[in-house]
Amino acid sequence: MAKKFPSELRFDTISKDWVIIATGRAKRPEAFKIKKRKEIKVSKKECPFCNVKTQEKPILVFYKGKKILTKGKIPKNWTTIVIPNKYPALLPAKKLKVEKEGKFYRKITGAGHCELVITRDHKKHFPDFEIWQIKEVLDCYQERYLELMKKPNVIYISIFHNHGPEAGASQPHPHSQIITTPLIDVDLKKALLNSKKYFEKTKKCIYCQMNEWEMKVKKRIVFENEEFLVLCPFASKSAFEMIISPKKHSSNFEKMREKEKIKLAQAFKVAMLKLSKALEDPPYNFYLHTSPVKGKYPYYHWHFTILPKTQTPAGFELGTRMEISTIEPERAAEYLRKQKI
Repeated sequence: MAKKFPSELRFDTISKDWVIIATGRAKRPEAFKIKKRKEIKVSKKECPFCNVKTQEKPILVFYKGKKILTKGKIPKNWTTIVIPNKYPALLPAKKLKVEKEGKFYRKITGAGHCELVITRDHKKHFPDFEIWQIKEVLDCYQERYLELMKKPNVIYISIFHNHGPEAGASQPHPHSQIITTPLIDVDLKKALLNSKKYFEKTKKCIYCQMNEWEMKVKKRIVFENEEFLVLCPFASKSAFEMIISPKKHSSNFEKMREKEKIKLAQAFKVAMLKLSKALEDPPYNFYLHTSPVKGKYPYYHWHFTILPKTQTPAGFELGTRMEISTIEPERAAEYLRKQKI
């Protein structure tokens, strides 16, 4: 009788990384609920984002789906606001200074723009939002992206959201961040390179091909509408990881149309609400991966990744860069689908 292995290794076609799905240590889906969550308690009086007038001047202001012209002042009736980060990691620069140290080291100016996208309510998070509120946040992402891509030394624009201290959120008030960089990170470079290789060989987008397969087998799909697909990826790097991907091929997030944004807001709403109910409001990160600002990447396919913080990376994961997940993505997707919302 053949011995049943307690795990399997799955290959990530895009990154070329291997992931361990430790089925021998598999947990029931309910076991991923975090019973004792860390909390950062900040009252509304002490919250810098409830008292947004103490922050930098607003760049963009919305009220119930409509943009407000403010002339640098903060109106009383705002629902989502974009401001410069008061404590930026990078600062705008017209020119980059490149320096070398010896034969092996080099550095460049820490040039970039750091902005915050803040929603009004102190406690309501993405799973609690109405679809129009999520659409409003997406409007802010897109509008700021289109403006920032015109700035000097902006090669990539990172848009991300942290929820909970375990996920790196230093403030409990819901907010997303936008950070521009003068370079492309290693993970995205790998994805671009491997997508290009596949396209040159087959004349097809690898993401579209994978999405077609997922829609055929339906094992890992959490939700879908006319425009977007929500799924737990085959080689999930963490338990309950989800990807929100356009069904139609698109390389650039910033080119999304109104109809598509509404459908993306719906997909986000379902994904985040199901995740919140399934794991009882877990800490999470989500982030956008899209084509770099400079150049054309017809072979790439933009998408959002949602990563719940269900475990802490230890020595093996850090030393090998090989993630271990203790639930199969098929079971995670099935459990998420079953959540009534």
